[in-house]
Formats: sequence, structure tokens, C-alpha cells
Amino acid sequence: MNRHIKPKTPRRHQKKPSNTQKDPVGVYCRVRPLGAEDQECCIEAISSSTIQLHAPEGFKVNRNGEFKETQYSFKKVFGVSVSQKELFEYVAKPLVEDLIGGKNGLLFTYGVTGSGKTFTMTGSPGLGGLLPRSLDMIFNSIGPYQAKRYVFKSDDKNGMEVQTEVDALLERQKRDHSLNAAKPTSRQKTDPEIADMISGEESYKAEAVDEDCAYSVFVSYIEIYNNYIYDLLEDSAEDLIKPKPPQSKLLREDFNHNMYVAGCLELEVRSAEEAFQVFWKGQKRRKVANTRLNRESSRSHSVFIIKLAQAPLDADGDNILQDKNQVTLSQLCLVDLAGSERTMRTGAEGTRIREAGNINQSLLTLRTCIEVLRENQLCGTNKMVPYRDSKVTHLFKNYFDGEGKVKMVVCVNPKAGDYEETLLVMRFAEMTQEVEVARPIDRPIYGFTPGRRNRNVAFKEELSRRLLERGGPTDAHTDLSSVLAVVAALPPLPACVLSDPHDDITLPRLIDALQQRQQLRQDMVLQFSHAAGIMKTLLHDWDNSRASKDKFIHEQNGKLLEKDRIIESNRAEIERLEKKAKTQEHKIDILQKTTKVYEDDKRSLQQELETREQRLTREQVEKRRMEQRMQGAVSDTQHKWEKECVRRVNAMQLEMQNKLWVKDEKLKQLKAIVTETKTPGRPEPPPRQTPVRPSREDKRGPERTKRSASPSLPSSTPVRPLHRRSRSAGAEKWVDHKPTSNMDLGTIMQPVIPNAIQVSAPNEKTLAKCDRYVLTHQEVASDGEIQTQLIKGEVIKTRSGGQAVQFTDFETLRQELATAPSRKRKSSEGAAPTNKESDGSWTDVENRCAVGVEMRVGSSLGPGYTHNAITKRRKP
Repeated sequence: MNRHIKPKTPRRHQKKPSNTQKDPVGVYCRVRPLGAEDQECCIEAISSSTIQLHAPEGFKVNRNGEFKETQYSFKKVFGVSVSQKELFEYVAKPLVEDLIGGKNGLLFTYGVTGSGKTFTMTGSPGLGGLLPRSLDMIFNSIGPYQAKRYVFKSDDKNGMEVQTEVDALLERQKRDHSLNAAKPTSRQKTDPEIADMISGEESYKAEAVDEDCAYSVFVSYIEIYNNYIYDLLEDSAEDLIKPKPPQSKLLREDFNHNMYVAGCLELEVRSAEEAFQVFWKGQKRRKVANTRLNRESSRSHSVFIIKLAQAPLDADGDNILQDKNQVTLSQLCLVDLAGSERTMRTGAEGTRIREAGNINQSLLTLRTCIEVLRENQLCGTNKMVPYRDSKVTHLFKNYFDGEGKVKMVVCVNPKAGDYEETLLVMRFAEMTQEVEVARPIDRPIYGFTPGRRNRNVAFKEELSRRLLERGGPTDAHTDLSSVLAVVAALPPLPACVLSDPHDDITLPRLIDALQQRQQLRQDMVLQFSHAAGIMKTLLHDWDNSRASKDKFIHEQNGKLLEKDRIIESNRAEIERLEKKAKTQEHKIDILQKTTKVYEDDKRSLQQELETREQRLTREQVEKRRMEQRMQGAVSDTQHKWEKECVRRVNAMQLEMQNKLWVKDEKLKQLKAIVTETKTPGRPEPPPRQTPVRPSREDKRGPERTKRSASPSLPSSTPVRPLHRRSRSAGAEKWVDHKPTSNMDLGTIMQPVIPNAIQVSAPNEKTLAKCDRYVLTHQEVASDGEIQTQLIKGEVIKTRSGGQAVQFTDFETLRQELATAPSRKRKSSEGAAPTNKESDGSWTDVENRCAVGVEMRVGSSLGPGYTHNAITKRRKP
């Protein structure tokens, strides 16, 4: 029958309903005092919930060269002067109250090696930590209501069974017999290292304790070393020849999907001293080692589990209900995590390096799980949390899934050497505070009348008192009310004193009284039988009605289960829709941000497009203006070139005419010389006037003539020096560069440049003031003449702010030296000079004709030629 009623998949029915209310993980900070007064302190508590970290001297500074100061906030900050009692009040006392109320709790200490985690959890004699104070508060609260030993028994599957008092008594006798056989003295002395951990003035007691329940406390102690789980309370058989190493334990999942350590020894304790004695026994077996940072550094994570089993009393308040489903099992896990450390600072070698690596890896996995939980809650994602990567996170996954409250005490050391690792601890603590854990639900109400334990005790005391007064048995199970009613209904007995042996009145009177009592007894028996029959009938009817009601309740329970399944499915659908809504909201936020970015880009691109359109419009306008300007410049240049072509043609024609005229003059002079040579007696003809030929300027307009000196002009005739103006003079300002070695000829061939700055060596300052540049260079030619070269150029500015000279033209002028020998004909060399030869020397074509060729002023297209014929003075 029971097998038929038992469901096939009980896990779904036993699953606890989820709670939508969530609480953040409570993170507290405790600052350890400095070991030496001369050490540098890098942590300062600036308020009751905020600490500030200062970078120590020699630490890497920021980019701007200043030390960075960071602040971190916690739920509560405990300074160096805080007591163990105050720390317990804020951190562990609420968890103990929840434990007695049937809720789970997780408390672990976290920090760098040597930051005071073990002292915070365990304490020292006279300064008990969180663990001994929690045990003391538990037993102070449930002491009067503890069940007898072995009434609650573990089923080795993370559950509890309830035994009868007889079975519990048999098991107690069996256990006591085995303990006495193994150890003659079962009572152990208290270890002096843990004596007087807590004084009586610092004891606490929970207020909300259900007096109608029976309680029992079980403790277990494990350590996680190199990612393996070992039981610290397990007594293995000692083998002196070949000792066996401790066997690691496995993690399993119970009926309610909670994780537990399979095969772990759970000891039932009756007092705080006994519980702490068990803890200290396991503490001595814990893996510790001496490192450079800590003399007794924990090399493993220790977990002390306190389980509290409680079950309600029956309706009479006398016995515990023998129903496993009515047992409430809650547990409090106190975890002392090993400190994170760097091998460079600890000087670890060999096995210590492996231990440190496993410790850091497990702490890294814890941080990763916290990060994924935080991301899933903030962003609405559903990433898988890697609980299975480490035994620490796998064991406590139920707490983060909503099976109890989670609290963490961050222990920090303010010395400068731990600054970098303390920063990592602070960041992890700050991230952990953002993770929310579902609030555990309250335990169900059993439906019994409250206060039944006290009423049962009061009834037993009153019954014992009245029975004691009447001299009856003091059995607590005797019904005092029925006894008193029967005694009151019986007739009173007459006096039984016999003063005379022949008294015939007293005995018959006593016999009549006893007969009346016997008759009354028979009547009462008949009435009782009749009442019993009526009661049986009523009980039968009540059983029938109860059966029908049970059937109805069973039907209603079936419907209720169906409704519960529907509610669960609806709740799951709601949760799925809520997650989907969070995901969609997250996507909407991302899309809104993306849209905003795109709108900003669009706005900037539109502004850039408008700017480029305006720039293009301006460029088009400038282009049209430039085209118009270029068209005007082209037309002006074309007109100018047409004029220049006409001028050049006229100049070439004039040049050819001048050349022909010069040739004619030379021929005529030669002809005259030849004629004079043939007729020596003929008188010298008068000088012939050379006709004045019209120049190019005469054809254009202004009166300007050029005359050639007559060949018959005597040498003594003074020639008026005509200073010709250099064509390089103009409106521009010139730099006249004349070296100091140049000679001043004082003739018409000497260039004169007005509006010029004469320098012997040009410099940058002079060039910056002028627009044109001319260099006068003199040298003696091979024929004895002075050759003067005028090298001209334009001064232009460079990009770097300097000046450069670009040469555009040069002129060459020649002048005969005053000391040079006179040129004579080869036919008269070596003969005495005669009058005729003197006449012939100055009539020589080479001496009589002089031609100057130079650039016209203002002309940049080509050279112009001007012929100047003057009479040279004959040398004496």
C-alpha cells in the first residue's frame, strides 16, 4: 500500500518553492593591527562603512605622477580596536538566530595570508572568535529543550530520522559499552589552549525559540586540501609499520538537491564545551605550514558544519512525533578560507608551491562564480556558473541558489607589503556585495496547539502533588480527575471503632455501608459499560466520518497537488518570461545606445556634408571668379604678346637696318682710306657729315637720335661724355652688389642704378628690403679690355621665412684699359710712325667703331640691341 502511494519521482514534490525576495551578500571588513609601530600603514577607516587605501612609498604611481587613493564601502567596517563580542553581534548572531528558526547560513572569512582570518573565526583563550560564540549561543538557547541522545539519527544521506526512546536507549547503551571498552576513562580533560574561550558576561541567548520542539545538534569538520575533501574527525586505524593516508571524500546531492559530503562523520554534541572540544580535535589535524609571511599558515580551506535537527512534540506535548517529514534540518557553515599568496613573497618551494597554486586556483574559481552570478543578475543573462571547477564552490552552490543567507568577513592587513594583494581582495569584496541571494522561506506550521509542552509539565506536577497528598502512587499516567470523582460519589463510611466485643451495631452498619458501596460500584460499572458502548458507537461513527473526510481530504489534496503543479508551471513560465523580459530590456538598452550612436554619427555626417556642400559652393564660386580672372588675364596677355611681337618685328627690322648702315659706313671708310692711300698729294677732304638715321624711338613718337662720331674728327677734339642710364633702373628697389676689387671706369659704359642699396657683400637683412638683385663682375679679357658683367636676378621669399635670389639675365660690357698698348696694323709694325700711319690708326675700323649691346630696361622677353657709335680719342 505504501509502495503504491509513494510517487515515482519524489524530487519534484520535495523541491522547495522559490522565493522572489532577495538579499545582497553581507560583506564586512576587519582591519588587523600593525605588528610593529614603525611599519607603514596603507589602510585607514574613514567611517563606519568606508575604508581608504593609500599607496605606500616606492609603489608605482599614476600617469600624472600622483599616488592613487581608493575608497571601498562595506556593510560594516571594524577597526583595529573592535572586540570579538562586537564582531559577533553584527555578523554571526543573526545567522545563529536563523539557524534556530530553521534557516541555513554560510559565513566565511577571506583575505591575504596573515590578515587574521583564523583569529577572527577561532579566537584565543579569553577572546573567543565567531565559532565558539556561535556554539555557546546555540546551546544557551536550546539547552532546556534538547532531546535525549540518539533520538535523532543521521541517515547518511544528509537527512535525519526520529527513533523511539527505547531504540535510542538501546543505542546509547551500545555506544557507551563500545566507548568504555575502547577507553576506560571516557571523560576527557579540557585542552588548556581552548579553556575559558568565552566568559559568562559575554554569553547570548536567542529569543525566538519554539518551546514545543525538541532539538539536537550535530557537528562535522572537513578540510579541502589540494582540491580534495578530507574528514578531520575520522579516526583511522593506526598502522605503525605502514601508515595509510587519509581517504578523500566525495560530494553528492541529496533528496532536496543540496550538496553534502558523503561518508563524513557527524557527531551529536550536548554542550558548547563538547562541540568546541570536537572542533579543536580536528583543528590539530588541519594542514598548516611555516612560511615567510605566517608562522602557522593554513594550507587548506576548513569547513565546520553545525546541523540543528528539530521536530515538534505530539498533541500532548510529551513525545516527539515519529514522522521523518516533520523533522526540520538547518545548518550553519563556518568556513576559514586559506589566504591568497604569492610564491615570491612566501619563499615557497616544492610542495608549498603546489599547495599555494591549488589555493589560488580555488579562490580564482570562487571569484569567477561571483562574477558570473553578478552578470546574470545585472544583465539578465543565463550563463552557466562554473561551480564544479572547485570543491569549495561546488559544496556551497546551494547557498548562492537561495538555500540560506551568505555573509563574508574580509580581513585585511594594513602593512605596505600586502598593498597589491589587498587591492585584489577589495575589488573582489566590492563585486561580491552586488550579488543577491534568494531569501530562504519560513518553515511550515504544524497545526498543533502552542504551549503544549508547558501545559504537560504543569499537569504532571499537579498530578504528582495531589497523589502525594492522598498517599497514592505518584505515577504521572494516573487520571486524577476520575479518581477524585469516584471517591466523591461513594457514601461515607461509618465509625469503625469497637469498644465492646458484644457490639452488634457497628459491624452491621459497616456491612451495610460496604454493601451500598458494592451496589454503587456495580451501578457505576453498568453505567461505564453503557457509556463505553455509546462511546464505541460514537467512535465507530467518528471513524466512518473520518474515513469519508480522509477520502475527501485525499481528493482535495490531489486537486491541490494538481493546482500546485499548475502554479509551479505558471511560476516557471513567469520566471522564464521575466528572464526573457530582462534580456529584451537589455537588448533594448543596447539598441537604444546603438541608435543614439548612429544618430550622433548621422548628425555629425550631416553637418560635415553641409559644410562640404558650402565649401563646394564657395569653391565653385571661386572657380568661376578664377575663370573670369584667367580669361581677362589671357586676353591681356594675348594683347600684350601681340604688341610685343609687333615691337620685336620692328626692333629686328631696325637692327637689320643698323647693321646694313654700319656695313655701309665701314665700306665708305675703307673706300676713303684706299682713295687717300693711292693719291698722297691730294689734300685731305673735309669731314663728311654722317647722316642721322632715324631710330626706333623716332618712329614711335618721342625725339631721340643716335649719332656716330665722324671719322675725320681730330683726336684733340673733346668728346662730351654721355652717361647712359642703365636699363636695370626701375620702380623696384635693387641690391647693387659691387665687390671692393671693382674699378670705377668713369665712362658711358659705367652702369648707374638709381634707388639701389650698394653693398660689398649681401646679407639677409638687405635682401629682405629689396625686390631685385644685380652683381657687377669685372675681369680683363685676352685682348686687353675690361669686361664687365652685370648678373641680374629677382629676390623671392622662401617658405621657411628666408630670401633666395633667382637669376634671370646678365649683360656684358667691355672697356679698353688706359695702360693697354694701342692696336696698329701689322704692315706698319717696326717702322717709324708717320703722319699717315697716325691718321690710319684712328681711322682703323676696329678703333673707330664701338658697339654696346645691353638688355633694355623692363624687358623680360628678349634682348634689345642699341648701336652707339662714338669717336674714340687717339692716344698721344
